[in-house]
Amino acid sequence: MRAALLVLTLALIWAAITGSFNPLNLLLGAGLGLVVALLLRQSLQGRINLRRLRAALSLLGLFLWELMVSAVRVSIIVLSPNLKAALNPAIIAFPLTVKSDAEITLLANLITLTPGTLSIDVSEDRSTLYVHVLALTTREDAIADIANGFEAKVRELYA
Repeated sequence: MRAALLVLTLALIWAAITGSFNPLNLLLGAGLGLVVALLLRQSLQGRINLRRLRAALSLLGLFLWELMVSAVRVSIIVLSPNLKAALNPAIIAFPLTVKSDAEITLLANLITLTPGTLSIDVSEDRSTLYVHVLALTTREDAIADIANGFEAKVRELYA
């Protein structure tokens, strides 16, 4: 039953993304959903972990909020009459508390997808993430924003 619901949901999402709810497009979405359901069949057999679902939704909410706020900040910088004064680019070394490859990858991608920041590299010992910041106020503020925001939510998701 859960797989059928997943297939139906993915078909509707597919139709919404493509903007076409005609029967052939819904059938294509259902076919893609069926492939996804087959690939995820081991994961679908267990019970839904509500704590993890809540953590994922919380992370998604934080990302959408940060995306919106960062887009506004970058827009203000770009539209400012004195661009040189508004910019303060810097590369900071962010000390990682997340350790697994999945956690580091997710954190780096969240940072990169947020306007005004870009993950550059991870140290070989995986203890430091190098991040380019478009308008740095202070190094400590940037580190605290990442640590208390995205990194905390990623740790919560993988706990």
